[in-house]
Amino acid sequence: MACQDSDTARLIDVELDESVGRGTPDVEHERAVAIFDLVEENSFRPVGDSGEGPYKLKLSLVEARLVFAISRENGEAVVTHILSLTPFRRIVKDYFLICESYYDAIRSATPSQIEAIDMGRRGLHNEGSQTLMDRLKDKIDVDFDTARRLFTLVCVLHWRG
Repeated sequence: MACQDSDTARLIDVELDESVGRGTPDVEHERAVAIFDLVEENSFRPVGDSGEGPYKLKLSLVEARLVFAISRENGEAVVTHILSLTPFRRIVKDYFLICESYYDAIRSATPSQIEAIDMGRRGLHNEGSQTLMDRLKDKIDVDFDTARRLFTLVCVLHWRG
């Protein structure tokens, strides 16, 4: 479901807590790109929030859980949601495996083989995005494209480089 008012039902900032840890320069670059893409275009509103956005999101990892700490533009806390990462383990693992196959294929495979692998990669990304939307249902209202960008960020959080 898409949020109603694109000026206020959106993220203007995404921060990774120090609990996420730091990676190689490649990992840090991918995280920065994922955050930029998410902030650049999104539809995001905590369900039941009677106040106004836009919102800031601080992500942190606590054990096997992803913490979404949401605040307003002025820093006022709105809500915190905690999601288990367990439902994403298989999808993220499979996604990384197919991404490796894709990058290997780019060097030596035929265009049709690359296209087939890329279709599988996109399918897994869509599956992860839908799983994330389902897990956020009744917590945070996002559209599918925003869920895709958030899922990309979840994957990048797991990538150690």
